[in-house]
Amino acid sequence: MDAATVRYVVGDVRAAVDFYTRHLGFILETDGGLAPAAVVRGPLRLLLSGPTSSGWNRVQIVVDDLDREVKRLQAACVPFWTKIVSDTAGRHILLEDPSGNPVELFTPPGSRSRYGPSVE
Repeated sequence: MDAATVRYVVGDVRAAVDFYTRHLGFILETDGGLAPAAVVRGPLRLLLSGPTSSGWNRVQIVVDDLDREVKRLQAACVPFWTKIVSDTAGRHILLEDPSGNPVELFTPPGSRSRYGPSVE
């Protein structure tokens, strides 16, 4: 089953993991330490990013080929907030939906998407 991924910026990652797993039935998928943790409940994967991570709450869409997706969306005049960023987590970019909400396109390092195919 494909998972929908949402990223929340939280004040305390450990407290957020405890809240979602203890009170709302989420299961810990990855404990990122200082990096984002991931908890899962059914088809929802929730990334919990600490206050030192930059950014906003947003939907994250995992894609197989970030460069291809960016070119396709640029051709469609979709506005972007950032350029492609590469870091230890992978490669990602923020775009804007028609209401001004951020949407992240993300490709994990050195692997194909576990959470669904590229958007076509």
